[in-house]
Amino acid sequence: MNAVYQFVVGPLAWVAWTIFLGGSLLRLGLMYRSVIKKDPVVFEYMSFKYGMRSILHWITPFGTVNWRKNPAMTVATFGFHILLFLAPIFLLGHVVLWDQAFGINLPALPETVADLMAVGVIAACCFFAGRRIMLPEVSFVTSAMDWVVLVIVALPFVTGVLAYHQILNYDLMLILHILAGELMLAAIPFTRLSHMLFGFFSRAYMGSEFGAVRHAKDW
Repeated sequence: MNAVYQFVVGPLAWVAWTIFLGGSLLRLGLMYRSVIKKDPVVFEYMSFKYGMRSILHWITPFGTVNWRKNPAMTVATFGFHILLFLAPIFLLGHVVLWDQAFGINLPALPETVADLMAVGVIAACCFFAGRRIMLPEVSFVTSAMDWVVLVIVALPFVTGVLAYHQILNYDLMLILHILAGELMLAAIPFTRLSHMLFGFFSRAYMGSEFGAVRHAKDW
């Protein structure tokens, strides 16, 4: 089991990082080429002022009409993304790996706090799954890949909680936790998780169009 652990935290981790970084650069390059080919005038009216105005409104909880109309979704979405970002980076075990792999020394969250954050992410995933099942307008546009992505996101946190509380076999859960994290990292450029790469570009584009061209708000 130790050999398997060394493999997944060593060579396999570097494979996941390579796929993530290479895939991200590829997707960004393809996006740029597509814009140049299909709509090159986009860059002429991209506005830093209106783009940033739009981004700041949409990343502010309840800062837009849609956020205010759907308070439960707003709380779940913002909580999910904040916890999804903080927990993997500042968890004690991950902090050690950051230091070993990249020489980056980060502060660590208390283990109890990190555990609660992981549970929060799982709860948010359950909320999103419930919406896809119970709301017809959401269920109608939900594809099989949406479910796959939701499972990919939830798995690192489910296995992490199981490993932390030593539920089932600890060594197995730890290895599955690492594998699930690497799967999510590698999947980012090639699934809907890629909105972390394109989201700000899309929002800046829409903000520029509404603000600089239509002279209207997009929030």
